[in-house]
Amino acid sequence: MTRFVGIDPSSKTGFVALDQNGQVLRQKELTGVGDEDPRRMVTLIQDIIAHVKPGDIICIEGFPFDTERAMFAGGLHHGIRNELFKRKLPYHEVAPNAVKKFVNVTGFTGEVGNKRRLKGPEKKKAVKIAVLEHFKFAHSSDNIVDAYILARIAREIWMHATTVRFLPKYQAEVIKRVMEQKS
Repeated sequence: MTRFVGIDPSSKTGFVALDQNGQVLRQKELTGVGDEDPRRMVTLIQDIIAHVKPGDIICIEGFPFDTERAMFAGGLHHGIRNELFKRKLPYHEVAPNAVKKFVNVTGFTGEVGNKRRLKGPEKKKAVKIAVLEHFKFAHSSDNIVDAYILARIAREIWMHATTVRFLPKYQAEVIKRVMEQKS
């Protein structure tokens, strides 16, 4: 059975696997063991990889542009990709802004000429609301919500190859861009 997997790497990594009908098979926030690196990072990467299976269609969120913990984020992102590569598990990388765009969240609020950038918790709340409206999915963890979006993107990539679908323009643009990239 084909699964569609979304991975949102961070110190609390969101992991979601969907079935072919888009139903959640697994949703989990992974943290690794302890709070000191390298043990935490190594065990977190092992835990993530233990959840993926051959045949999964995987989308992983791209590297964050602004993070207070750049060293950890860079190591985690590379570590996951290295392990997927070693296991010959292909994946699609999805830019953080494209994850939000897939549910029509631009990162701004207000009218043209009077827009204001959404920041931190406000942006996360907007994404949660958009996911609930689009897919009727809710979770308290924004990491799992982002992983859910990534899993939906993985499913749409698979659907694109097998079924004629008409997506909203913003979703079609995300799928097109992701498919143009190589993992």
